[in-house]
Amino acid sequence: MNKEIILSELQFKAVRSSGSGGQNVNKVSSKVMLSFDVISSSGLEVDEKELITKKLNTKLTNENVLILNCDEDRSQLKNKEIVIKRFFEMIEKALTKTKKRKPTVVPKSVVEKRIKEKKSNAEIKQSRKKPDF
Repeated sequence: MNKEIILSELQFKAVRSSGSGGQNVNKVSSKVMLSFDVISSSGLEVDEKELITKKLNTKLTNENVLILNCDEDRSQLKNKEIVIKRFFEMIEKALTKTKKRKPTVVPKSVVEKRIKEKKSNAEIKQSRKKPDF
């Protein structure tokens, strides 16, 4: 993954933000929309593209375009920085490979201890019964 190439491939669009904010919302386009085409990216290798499309398939459009929004701040520049940071965190998380789980093995001593405990409990309960003459 080459961050410089990917950063140059990002497309930004400034949109008017919704919600509270008074007249600032009506006048200023502070919301930033980031779009990134995963398939046509030259900053990613083929296996990285497959991994990203597999792990982020719910966040991708039908054309395999990743779209992120940010309208947290009143400043367009800060929103752009936030959305870029979020984008790279999301891509790096998608590219990390999960370790294969190794099942734990129960030691023989633990199994023997459990069987011994069961036998002693059975003997205690057997001794509580009335004698059968």
